[in-house]
Amino acid sequence: MGDYISFILNGEAVRWCGNLAKRLLDVLREDFRNTGVKCGCLEGECGACSVLIDGMLTNSCITAMGRIADSQIITIEGYKKNERFKVLCDAFASVGAAQCGFCTPGMIMAAEALLSKNPNPTEEEVRIGISGNLCRCTGYNSIVKAVLIAAKEGKGLWRSTYQKA
Repeated sequence: MGDYISFILNGEAVRWCGNLAKRLLDVLREDFRNTGVKCGCLEGECGACSVLIDGMLTNSCITAMGRIADSQIITIEGYKKNERFKVLCDAFASVGAAQCGFCTPGMIMAAEALLSKNPNPTEEEVRIGISGNLCRCTGYNSIVKAVLIAAKEGKGLWRSTYQKA
């Protein structure tokens, strides 16, 4: 058996039963089929598994299920329903910021976390904001440019909207 916990996943109240030490990454992918959350390093170093927990960018590979009870979790699957996603997605596409695509969901989530706190970042602030996410294809310049474009194109869309349920 296991322990039950409740949380909000992509805007929907859910309940999960299992070992509270299990990784959030595994539960999201295996139990809730949110496969946009990628398994990269399992050490919290690459950012491929990035999600928002109560508005904070978090590596789901090092987050135990016991930590998320009563929290609001947003994955790329939930975020793509948001108007801000379209602005970021279009910006990434316009400058070729996504090449192989493996890091893209985590980069998008990092960009969202940054822009919801700072809707008009400088280049340096973008670089710091995405620094927990590794990309082996782009060299980061196009990703930084995409986030800056999204900030400009999405003026007024970003404000802190994630609060604990």
